[in-house]
Amino acid sequence: MIVLNLLCRHDHRFEGWFASVDVFERQQQDGMVACPVCNSDEVSRLPSGPRVISSGRDVAAGESQAAVQAELLEALKAHVRDSENVGQRFPEEARKIHYREAPARNIRGVASLDETKDLLDEGIFVLPLPVPPSDETH
Repeated sequence: MIVLNLLCRHDHRFEGWFASVDVFERQQQDGMVACPVCNSDEVSRLPSGPRVISSGRDVAAGESQAAVQAELLEALKAHVRDSENVGQRFPEEARKIHYREAPARNIRGVASLDETKDLLDEGIFVLPLPVPPSDETH
């Protein structure tokens, strides 16, 4: 995984985790990269040194594991707040968005391991996340 520093047109800065720079650029061209604050898909990369995540122990210099965990939890909470819960329809909705049969938007929901593998095999990027129930994200 590679971590990129990103900036939306409203000057919101955020990180994006991608398999490679090519994957980021492809997703950006397809309008799949959006700001977690305002949902703008006008996103550009900021200059930064490379940061590659190769194991759970890799942390940027000066950051503590607790700080990284706190940031991750906040990012998960933001994702829950800023995405539509499609529940069990997640695989269907993800396909509709990917094939442009539905408007691009951030969604979350439930998919089995087999459904997740099928989506990934189709080139649909999904990221399994341990998202707490919405009443725990206020």
